Amino acid sequence: IRERHRHRYEFNNAHRPILEKAGLRISGTYPKGDLVEVIEIPGHPWFVACQFHPEFRSKPDVPHPLFRGFAEAARRHAQKS
Repeated sequence: IRERHRHRYEFNNAHRPILEKAGLRISGTYPKGDLVEVIEIPGHPWFVACQFHPEFRSKPDVPHPLFRGFAEAARRHAQKS
């Protein structure tokens, strides 16, 4: 998967073991290094954080999968209320 980046911040891998032990899932990394790119919390209705910019790969008629996933989670949440 290729995504467009423009950031100056990085996930501090010194905290990775304790965060993973607490339930955080590292679900995307940069293959040429050990840089964390995407994190999730399993079991949460929709918790995803990313270092890339999904808006750069979105169009009005073809949104990025993260935006589609967020909209679907919001729809499910609204139906429960």
